[in-house]
Amino acid sequence: MVSINVWNASVDFPIFDAKSRSLKKAVLGKVGGKIGTEQKVPIIEALRDITLSINEGDRIGLVGHNGAGKSTLLRLLAGIYEPTRGSSRIVGKVAPVFDLGVGMDPEISGLENIMIRGLFLGMTRKQMEKRVDDIAAFTELGDYLQMPLRTYSTGMRVRLALGVVTSIDPEILLLDEGIGAVDAPFLNKARTRLVDLVKRSGMLVFASHQDDLLFELCNTAIWMDEGQMKMQGSLREVITAYKGKDPYSHMDKETLERLGESPVLITKSGEV
Repeated sequence: MVSINVWNASVDFPIFDAKSRSLKKAVLGKVGGKIGTEQKVPIIEALRDITLSINEGDRIGLVGHNGAGKSTLLRLLAGIYEPTRGSSRIVGKVAPVFDLGVGMDPEISGLENIMIRGLFLGMTRKQMEKRVDDIAAFTELGDYLQMPLRTYSTGMRVRLALGVVTSIDPEILLLDEGIGAVDAPFLNKARTRLVDLVKRSGMLVFASHQDDLLFELCNTAIWMDEGQMKMQGSLREVITAYKGKDPYSHMDKETLERLGESPVLITKSGEV
């Protein structure tokens, strides 16, 4: 059984260039977190007092403004960051998808990058060889797959990366949003594969600003603010508290039907 348990964990980043402390304060005021004032070396408290238990079958969305600690929490859950204080325990194989471009080489072909990216995400060479044709068909890149990645546009690179990411079989899937650079028809196509990917995964933690995608993939949520867990509960309750309005009230009829929600239940004021 896969699981992640975190007990009273904090993650600190020291700022060794004390001369730039005023600049760091100005930046931090925009992105969140806090700077400790007691130490000789200033400390950014990126995460504070995180206690969290995630078990097999959980589908958790992370919400909060940029700099609230969502990405740092994902890296803590992946084991990339060790707690400065407190502790964490991960049981299972982690597939961290934080940057769709990580693990890709611009000087080699798209086909070669499919293999490299798959290995980076924990798949074996044999597993990836069985998936190459399916990934190639999904990306719709045709002859470009024989060309170096540096010749690709941003959207083409995202297509390739999404094809690989959605082909894996993860035990623990940690996903940071990064799929906005593709056209709408292809994004709709990718949604189906993302839903299938989540169904295959043992657990999911997904940081995103897209309400409809969160509702499609998750059932609970955590609201991060200044490196702390401000609220944890059902997805609808947490997003409503975070945004101050019911997210369903701003979704179109097609989206609501896809999510299994009745548009009749949503009033003009956003109340149910």
